[in-house]
Amino acid sequence: MADKVENKKVDPKKVVEKKSENKKTDGKKVEEKSTKVVVKKVKKAKRIVEKAKVHIISTFNNSKITITDLDGNVLSWSSCGTVGFKGTKKSTAYAATKAAEDALAKAQKYGIKEASVYVKGIGQGRQAAVKGLKAAGLQITMLSDMTPVPHGGVKPKKPRKV
Repeated sequence: MADKVENKKVDPKKVVEKKSENKKTDGKKVEEKSTKVVVKKVKKAKRIVEKAKVHIISTFNNSKITITDLDGNVLSWSSCGTVGFKGTKKSTAYAATKAAEDALAKAQKYGIKEASVYVKGIGQGRQAAVKGLKAAGLQITMLSDMTPVPHGGVKPKKPRKV
């Protein structure tokens, strides 16, 4: 049982102590020593993603930028609100540019060089976010518009009977 060592992700400074109590046997004091068990931390493998997907969702009130790998796992994200804009300033093109630059700066630790960009929504931040990604040094390989378009739309109201 002592041969098995489990590698757990734990704070490297964390030390587990096993304390035992003093026992009295026949009037004699017997002290047991406390033992220390140090749990080693397993290092996480560094991921390098050269190609990624960038999803830009632009509404009338906000713009959200999400950077994922090709499988769809989120690497970083940002929005106009997280950058620090409040109220009506969140819906501006400048705020979308800053949010795109912030999302790309967070994702640079993964080594992203090129990405395909998917834009959804009809807000002011659509083109501004793409320009912000390009200005931050990202090579855009594909630009796709994923805005939902109604085909026929909803059924109109019945005419009012007077």
